Amino acid sequence: MPWWQWLIDIAGILLLLVLGYGLALVIRRRALSRHGGTFELSYRVRSDRAGRGWVLGLGRYSGQTLEWFRVFSVAPGPRRIWARDTLSYDGRREALGAEQMSLYPDHVVIHCQTASGEIELAMSEASLTGFQSWLEARPPGTDWSR
Repeated sequence: MPWWQWLIDIAGILLLLVLGYGLALVIRRRALSRHGGTFELSYRVRSDRAGRGWVLGLGRYSGQTLEWFRVFSVAPGPRRIWARDTLSYDGRREALGAEQMSLYPDHVVIHCQTASGEIELAMSEASLTGFQSWLEARPPGTDWSR
């Protein structure tokens, strides 16, 4: 077989792999949003450099937890899980500098405290309203003084 036929075969295989990956992402996104309560949620995994370390993702409310999934991953499970009773909202700010290019348009950055320390999330204004309502809707017996 001539070399150019090998190149065409390799290009065809690569094209099928890329299409398969895209199809897997679409199926995963539909499966995650099947139960409702999903929204665009970015998470700052590294805060050592200003404006850097953001990863795009999806958030999903699942009972007493907030689950975070990476957008460009085909893994079925969440990458991070935060329990409602250990999560507290500290404030918000607008995206600054390089963050504006790293995040979805019109998302605001929020600061939260968890049992393991401070985290930063980014979401839309509407999602922030839902997030605050979800946090405030804690079950009876919750220590509200935190």
